[in-house]
Amino acid sequence: MGSDRYDRIGWKNKTFDVLNAAFLLLLMLTMIVPFVNVLSLAFSSGMASMRPEMILFPKQFSTEGFRIVWQSLDLWRPFMNSVIVTVCGTAAHVLLSSLAGYVLIQPHLPGRKAMVTFILLTMMIPQDAILIPLYLVNKDLHLLDKLVSLVLSGMVSGFSILLMRNFFAGVPYEMSESAQIDGAGTLRIFGSMYMRLAKTGLATVALFEFVSRWNMLSAPVLLINDPAKTTLQVALKSMIVDTSATSSSFLVTTNVRMAGVLITIIPLLAIYPFVQKYFMKGIFLGASKE
Repeated sequence: MGSDRYDRIGWKNKTFDVLNAAFLLLLMLTMIVPFVNVLSLAFSSGMASMRPEMILFPKQFSTEGFRIVWQSLDLWRPFMNSVIVTVCGTAAHVLLSSLAGYVLIQPHLPGRKAMVTFILLTMMIPQDAILIPLYLVNKDLHLLDKLVSLVLSGMVSGFSILLMRNFFAGVPYEMSESAQIDGAGTLRIFGSMYMRLAKTGLATVALFEFVSRWNMLSAPVLLINDPAKTTLQVALKSMIVDTSATSSSFLVTTNVRMAGVLITIIPLLAIYPFVQKYFMKGIFLGASKE
């Protein structure tokens, strides 16, 4: 009887594993197949890409879509604008979030709990609710149509501050006290001790912010009207959705549009392998520490 019971339990477990594997495979296909379709269309010729069908391999292999996107549609300028905004904004975001997180772990900081509560409250406000105030502030500071407005937009966030605070809180405070006795200043302790011990947290925050800024659309549409200062996502939207925004001297074929989509994905694919080993570890550690 006992062996039969264990056999039934084992059979149920195997059935669950098979169904779970099938579901995950189906979920994976829903993400991989569209990407392969985009990749195949981007490397197909113009006429072949216009056929109303899904393809998984390039037809009439060609790189003309990338050439047209880069040269004829001048996508290199929005690409460089996005690089500047993303790199500068991410670096500033990581630095300021780390400084704020370091301040919040100081045991003798007056009003520390009130500050943490206030930061938590800011996370409850949706981004769309502050678009008008964001526009008015940048207008008063004369930052409209300047890339610096996009760098300053979202300079800090409550999520990043609290995540870095949790990482810094895992560093024994006795180490900081020992360094102070040896004559180290506050900035030296922060830079040489806490920042080095929180590489996982820095990589996690940097990845989140890099992806967020690279895909940023609302702020550039709101703050930038100069075509020379537009970012990659706005240019891509104009190319795919609003065909009148592109040159009327030639037809913007599907391979051109898909080439533009692929160009926007490449930087994300390039950076992820370098921070992947920190990313999952950072999520779990940052969420579990008190």
